[in-house]
Amino acid sequence: MNQYSTIISQSLNIRAEQVEAVLELLDAGATIPFISRYRKEATGNLNEVQVATVSDLYEKLKELQKRKETILKTIDSQGKLTDELRQRITQSWDATEIEDIYMPYKPRRRTRAQVAREQGLEPLAKVIMNQKEHYPDMAAQRFVKDDVKDVEQAIKGAQDIIAEDISLNEGTRQTVRRDFQREATIVSRVIPKMKDEDKAQKYSDYFAFSEELRRCSSHRLLAMRRGEAEGVLRVSITGDDEENIERLKRHYVHGFGPCQTLVAEAVEDSYKRLVEPSIENEFAALSKEKADDEAIHVFKENLRQLLLAAPLGQKRVMGVDPGIRTGCKVVVLDAQGNLLYHTVVMAVGGHDDGQRATRALQQFEDIARKWRVEAIACGNGTASRETSDILRQIKDIPTYVVSEDGASIYSASEVAREEFPDKDVTVRGAVSIGRRLMDPLAELVKIDPKSIGVGQYQHDVDQTKLKHSLDQTVELCVNAVGVDVNTASKNLLTYVSGLGPVLAQNIVDYRKENGPFTSRAQLKKVPRLGPSAFQQCAGFLRIPGAKNPLDASAVHPESYPIVEKMAQDCGCTVVDLIKDPAERKKVNINKYVSKTIGLPTLTDIMKELEKPGRDPRGKAETFEFDPRVHTPEDLVPMMELPGIVTNITNFGAFVDIGVHQDGLVHISQLADKYVRDPNDVVKLHQHVRVKVLDVDKRRHRISLTMKGIKQ
Repeated sequence: MNQYSTIISQSLNIRAEQVEAVLELLDAGATIPFISRYRKEATGNLNEVQVATVSDLYEKLKELQKRKETILKTIDSQGKLTDELRQRITQSWDATEIEDIYMPYKPRRRTRAQVAREQGLEPLAKVIMNQKEHYPDMAAQRFVKDDVKDVEQAIKGAQDIIAEDISLNEGTRQTVRRDFQREATIVSRVIPKMKDEDKAQKYSDYFAFSEELRRCSSHRLLAMRRGEAEGVLRVSITGDDEENIERLKRHYVHGFGPCQTLVAEAVEDSYKRLVEPSIENEFAALSKEKADDEAIHVFKENLRQLLLAAPLGQKRVMGVDPGIRTGCKVVVLDAQGNLLYHTVVMAVGGHDDGQRATRALQQFEDIARKWRVEAIACGNGTASRETSDILRQIKDIPTYVVSEDGASIYSASEVAREEFPDKDVTVRGAVSIGRRLMDPLAELVKIDPKSIGVGQYQHDVDQTKLKHSLDQTVELCVNAVGVDVNTASKNLLTYVSGLGPVLAQNIVDYRKENGPFTSRAQLKKVPRLGPSAFQQCAGFLRIPGAKNPLDASAVHPESYPIVEKMAQDCGCTVVDLIKDPAERKKVNINKYVSKTIGLPTLTDIMKELEKPGRDPRGKAETFEFDPRVHTPEDLVPMMELPGIVTNITNFGAFVDIGVHQDGLVHISQLADKYVRDPNDVVKLHQHVRVKVLDVDKRRHRISLTMKGIKQ
């Protein structure tokens, strides 16, 4: 069994056989979507989240193994690697414990203790530490020579050696670490000269703040760390210093006498100068890592919901990017998202606001009638409220408000330049807004997930870890929905299981040269798309209208023979099996269980035959803000309003109520019951009803509640 299987199994509470199967598949090059969708028998029906968690832990353990090998080589090169030491390092899978073991052997800069050792004071340090010498001054006299000028310097050097030895001791670090785990406090203070600065006011909650570290939420910790990085706050983590020093003295000081006094002084120096700063740094890093993980989880969940937002589908769409000074950028897209027309309409702003709105409405109506527009997508940025109010006056054409987050990033990107080399960035942005309504997933994959704007302190967390997590989320979403191989962009195809940028481009090139794909088997003709890549990607690529109806479904080609056998046994065709529920009822899936195909896969096949290629996302819905409110000044406490959830954090949800500034529904105000996770109550872009609690104009904050409101 793989050496990592048992560790992962115990850590995740998953059977070792299941973990072993996942690791074997991962090592063979299988992707997470493929394993979770098409290898359920091997993994014992683990879902994509479980498979991804196993994969991530596997990578961490492999990195830890590399670290252990480096440590062993370093200690061995010093000639200090004993069998016992090798065994301890080899058998440990606790990163902190491994680093503690390594600490005495770790190459360090030239320390005070190292200088003292070079001066020959280590024997004196041992004499003092032994605590049996009654006259340490006389013992020190023998070491006064060369660079050691007097007894005081000799004793001080010996104490430096003792202090360093104590700080490198595993027991010392574990003692202090246990205290920090129980008692550590995070303290934040404003830097005096920054207190009245405008940029400091957003951190006013942390000007004089302290809290038990283990109770400090991720958003508070990340806010403090950001304030520290911006030079507004000074943040520290402290333990019970007096108690820790006393604990260490009880351990290292035995009895009373001159040597005991010197050791006690060395213990205190060791704690204050070496141990406490080191453990503080360790807990600062650990707490930051934990906060990062929580923030990344929030971002990942928001991104997942955003990517899986309901698509409008293939309809002619007018995309409108609202503006005041430069006007509204307007585009018309065909049902496939191709640009048909673009212009600028001056809709809001100016002294003749009413007349301008009337003229704009006429222009919008003319465009919609001429191009046979079926739906309108209006961006939610500046002047969105005013523009959408005008657009909603167009009869029989629904208007949808669409998030603009990241549209400007896309419009200036290489992807956008490739698509529209001769178009202005403003036109590209409006195209992106229109396409987001048609298919959010297909459009949003073109943008760096970090720029989509649904995160919590996303720029403050570990960027490598964030990118990995978000890329993995995009991959899982793309494969959960499936991709039309004949219409998908290179960006969308890149995230399909087993493909990547090169094969995605090759598919697009093959499509251009040979026309649309007519069967999944044709994918094998794409350059460099070999048997392994075909196995990984085929089930996630759809070909609507293909001769074989299974090519438009999530049934994997390797299972086609099973479906054909089912149809044959029922005395019908595969098409009949899909179209006729009566034929499907004849199928007893237990008859088709084999060594390679089990009930999980057969159950999935039957579900797919019922609704082949079904999009798991819902349907897009229109929304209208309350006509009474347009700015924060219009808000009155206890006013009930409709809103759209724009962002979810671990402390609550932000809701757009149509006043150009989102309000916050704190987690304590989300429901009439206790809420552990806001995602249990609300979803991104959900239409909700809220009440106004308070409007803080100075800090630009709107407090809302959902308590006592029927949703």
